[in-house]
Amino acid sequence: MNELIGRVFSFEKQVYADQSALYSRLATDGQSPKALMISCADSRVVPEHIMQAQPGDLFVCRNAGNIVPPFGQMNGGVSSTVEYAVMVLGVRDIIVCGHSDCGAMKAIGKDDVLASMPNVAAWLRHSNAAAKVVSDCYPELDGQDRVRAVTLENVVAQIAHLRTHPSVAAGIARGEIALHGWYVDIHAGVVLALDGETNRFVTLREDRPLPVALAHGARLAAAPEFAEAAE
Repeated sequence: MNELIGRVFSFEKQVYADQSALYSRLATDGQSPKALMISCADSRVVPEHIMQAQPGDLFVCRNAGNIVPPFGQMNGGVSSTVEYAVMVLGVRDIIVCGHSDCGAMKAIGKDDVLASMPNVAAWLRHSNAAAKVVSDCYPELDGQDRVRAVTLENVVAQIAHLRTHPSVAAGIARGEIALHGWYVDIHAGVVLALDGETNRFVTLREDRPLPVALAHGARLAAAPEFAEAAE
């Protein structure tokens, strides 16, 4: 703890001093982050570090398993953060970010491990869909391969949960919000992103377009031309 406190003093004397103009502007003008990132609370995965973000760039929500409960199931910090980011801050991109060697994903389905942690067990039920997909569709996997598959499918499941939130659904319909699914491989130091066209995770590359799970684009199912065609 003393080491961490020492870094606070370093922040005050060096970091803040070197970026005083930026902090002054943020304090005066408020925040307008470029994206909301929902990531795991794992101490090895730091969104701002991965994205080399400056103060004010990211609105971050971290929790065990980078989970987004479906709307209406619980009024908690994740749901409130999503709503505030979209409706107040006007965030146009939301990233759900999982990672390798995730303890939460390892614990899913292990009743003996979760028996003494009822709150964790209840929270991880929001990842049951991912576990079921892997059990039924990847029956040959075990060990770390299974954990990786559950982690990737969990990102997909949480993106689906995001779309149940009214603020997000309306933003998507208007073409104002894009959704992203990422996976940070701690061992290899690379980031994979979900490509919504192929439904596969691919490695981010500087020389390739950014894979997007759900790109910006109006999605109004009841637009006049479609309504007339249905009639």
